Amino acid sequence: MENVIEVKGLRKKYKDFELKDINLSLQKGMIMGFIGENGAGKTTTIKAILNLINPTSGEIKIFGLDNKKEEEKIKEDIGVVLDDSFLSEYLNAEDINKIMKNIYKNWNEKLFFEYIEKFKLPRKQIPKEFSSGMKMKLKIATAISHKPKLLILDEPTSGLDPVARNEILDIFQEFIENGENSILVSSHITSDLEHIADYITFINEGKIVLSKERDELLEKYGLAKCSEEEFKTINSNDYIKYKKNRYDYEVLVEDKNEFKKKYNISIVDRPSLEDIMLIYIKGVK
Repeated sequence: MENVIEVKGLRKKYKDFELKDINLSLQKGMIMGFIGENGAGKTTTIKAILNLINPTSGEIKIFGLDNKKEEEKIKEDIGVVLDDSFLSEYLNAEDINKIMKNIYKNWNEKLFFEYIEKFKLPRKQIPKEFSSGMKMKLKIATAISHKPKLLILDEPTSGLDPVARNEILDIFQEFIENGENSILVSSHITSDLEHIADYITFINEGKIVLSKERDELLEKYGLAKCSEEEFKTINSNDYIKYKKNRYDYEVLVEDKNEFKKKYNISIVDRPSLEDIMLIYIKGVK
């Protein structure tokens, strides 16, 4: 299947942080959830993909085109939502529409105002007076209204209440229904990604820890909960990491069914993405 994003050997070195050999790919028609704690490298990776920062080394292609050499060709087909980059907070929806018509050939004024109405956003009020949730809805309406083939979103549901988040997630699902569009979305709200993502890529301390199909992570992985005595019976080759709690051990395993066959441990739960992320970060081998 065709890749819309290909990142190979991406490195970016700062004084106190480094992206280390980032490799990831996003297939057409798919949603990739990008997870990791604050400072892990999510936003830095996204900015490198968008050619907003200059990597130390590596290769990045979007739609098979070099993201630097072919930036002008690429940008028409990408919709972007970043926390720290947007139009002036003193431009209302009507102002934004006028500007975007001159930037994007495929800007769809009718679609933009349909989203404005759907999100219950005022057309003439400036975003400076909006709540954080309203500002995010305006960013998403703007990002999606020139009919891009790829959305790149950094924390798009942050600050939204559950009803608004579900509304946004439905729009993302609709966006990829044609099988041609794709989304790369980073989020701290991992439960959202459990609903919509096809793939999960987890970054920690500047390195990709895993990149797998969501269903493999949630259905095949297991979270065993056991006593200290039970934990001592487990071979270290049979788990990824463990976390010692006050009263028990939590053990992350790659194949819960195989683990159950081998060990007589009664509780081996289906982990959430948050469980997996926390044990990778806080656990030990």
